[in-house]
Amino acid sequence: MSEERLMSKKKPAYPVCKKLDQYLGHYSRKTEIPIFYEDLLRFAGSVVVYDADDQDTLWVRVYYSEFDRIEIDNSLKKVYSILLSDGNENIHKYLNVDSVDFCTFGNSKPFRIKVRNILNDNFTYFYVKKTDASRIYGLELEHMLSPYNLHFLVYKDTLIEEHIAGIPGDVFIKDMLPNCTESEKSQLAKGFVKFNERCMIRLLGDMRSYNYVIVPVHDFDHVVYRIRAIDFDQQCFEGKLKVYRPQFFKENYQMVELVRKKLTRDSIDQYKLEERSIVAKRILSSGARIKRLIAIAKKDHISTPENIEMLRDAIYELTLDMQFKKAKTMGEVLDLALNFVRRNYEDVSMKQILEQNIKIDH
Repeated sequence: MSEERLMSKKKPAYPVCKKLDQYLGHYSRKTEIPIFYEDLLRFAGSVVVYDADDQDTLWVRVYYSEFDRIEIDNSLKKVYSILLSDGNENIHKYLNVDSVDFCTFGNSKPFRIKVRNILNDNFTYFYVKKTDASRIYGLELEHMLSPYNLHFLVYKDTLIEEHIAGIPGDVFIKDMLPNCTESEKSQLAKGFVKFNERCMIRLLGDMRSYNYVIVPVHDFDHVVYRIRAIDFDQQCFEGKLKVYRPQFFKENYQMVELVRKKLTRDSIDQYKLEERSIVAKRILSSGARIKRLIAIAKKDHISTPENIEMLRDAIYELTLDMQFKKAKTMGEVLDLALNFVRRNYEDVSMKQILEQNIKIDH
């Protein structure tokens, strides 16, 4: 399927509503920071950043006038200490801002900041982006419904995100997948099925291979691969259900082929069920926090009427749950999707408990 037919026109950035702003303050996501996204746009020039194979990375390294550089470096060190530490400025003398890179590709047009500890040369990255309600909902849902916790800060029109470490999916597929063992390929196939299911359940779209990373985890005598989303711009926006299923993007064709070759239909169904059950448990364990976020999303404007109607009808055809036909906002569609997963998990669990009790009674 061509990209033009699968994805609609460019998604607009949606403002943070009052209720979402209050939510961010309540959960310590809203913090005053000394620099804005627009401040970083004052660069005096830039040079293209190439990778080890001399290929254009689509990032440019920007530089500032001497006066601006001092101010910006100090502000970025403060942001680093607020995001990843307790905000104490005593660590600033041990930090150096090695680079500020700007990406003109994609919706968010982020700045990537590299900060190095001069005592031991360890370094880390963080990102400065423009605030978008879709992205914030995506980050929060990832924090609650995936195996991973995320750190980010919001201040007015600026969003600060921590770096998610891993091998970019497109790089892994091209350079590393051909050299994986058969066992590793089976693990990757399993991981992709679970990732595909998780994205669809929580309506995270546009998971093309460069929007997720593959993380190798060493476990005793073998390596386990995990797949993590790194881009949350397309949370609850598009109308086509296929946009929320990574398997339908041509960039993921080799991963889909891996699943086809390595897994039986029964195994695929088993892994889907496992992921739905895990997400259901996370919904339940997130308690009031996810309820509060979804209640805000249900009243928020984060998509178009056409997309809402298209998606609710597509999910109704999949689930035959009449409640989807009544949804008026993307938040309502998301709420129904999560409730559908949770309800089915609870119904199955209760059925198993009852069946076990019957066996004990007999």
